[in-house]
Amino acid sequence: MNHPSRLSAESTTEAIKERIRAALPESVVEVSGQGGHFTISVVSNQFEGLAILKKQRLVYSAIKDLMAGDDAPVHAVDRLVTLTPGESGT
Repeated sequence: MNHPSRLSAESTTEAIKERIRAALPESVVEVSGQGGHFTISVVSNQFEGLAILKKQRLVYSAIKDLMAGDDAPVHAVDRLVTLTPGESGT
């Protein structure tokens, strides 16, 4: 795999999705953005009964390597939505 800092915007978006899906199997993940700034939406049964902060920590933990270092491909998550299927209406 390429060093995270050498990923294109499209590759970074896919890398974010892959890492979240690996950490939260069977989740529905949507990612958009560029220039190091991203919007992430995750719907997962694993969020059931968790506080918002705990849900967000699970997602950030999954992508922490993409946010590490001075040349990280993810500089900021501008918006993070974490929902259960019931909350999302799916």
